[in-house]
Amino acid sequence: MTVSPWAAVADPAVRDDGRGSTEQQRWASLAHRVKGGAGRVAGGAVGGLLAVSERLIDLAPRIPVRDLETLRRHFPGLGPDELADKLVSGATAGTAAVGAGVGAAAMLPVPPAMMAELAAETLAVAAVEYKLIAELHEVYGVRAPGNARARVTAYLGAWAQERGIEVTRPSSVDTALSGRMKRRLRQRLLRRTVRGLPTLTPFMIGAGVGATFNRRDTRRLARRVRDDLRARRVPWDALPPSA
Repeated sequence: MTVSPWAAVADPAVRDDGRGSTEQQRWASLAHRVKGGAGRVAGGAVGGLLAVSERLIDLAPRIPVRDLETLRRHFPGLGPDELADKLVSGATAGTAAVGAGVGAAAMLPVPPAMMAELAAETLAVAAVEYKLIAELHEVYGVRAPGNARARVTAYLGAWAQERGIEVTRPSSVDTALSGRMKRRLRQRLLRRTVRGLPTLTPFMIGAGVGATFNRRDTRRLARRVRDDLRARRVPWDALPPSA
């Protein structure tokens, strides 16, 4: 029986159950598991943005996203902004850990191996940032409309456009994996990959460089999304019970 390389991402052992590890360790664990899965499935197609975007679309529904009730249970006594700070801190630790890996891999002697490492890193960072965006929407009471699959698509669109969704304008929220949505994902992945290239250049080799780049980019994304969500936030006591 063949086991999906993404199975580890959804395994209960790595779900955010609040036990046995710190918040930052959980985010880093997710990032490394996604990166490992990417290495196993990408094969010779790791350089193709189409392949990487399809991997991200396939992976997103398997990423464990905590709802507001779970987040408040994991972080008792915190308000929305304080809770969001914790999520951003954990996510930046996760992407920095993966960036450190690709920075170190720049010393590999074979260029294709370096590009494979970069492609796997890009997918792992995208997965962590997707999870961050989805949970930030929960924190600010701006959950995407529709069923679970529609929310996945909406949050992928938010990641691709680096913005928070606007639930008061349903027409502005992509809830279907259209050709336009896939183009946006490929464009975003291209930008993300290009930003990662300096970690592979001879004068910038090093784990510290990769970690710094990823930490900076994830924080910048979080800031943009939070600015949108703060303007649209719904107080927790005004949310329906199902939210």
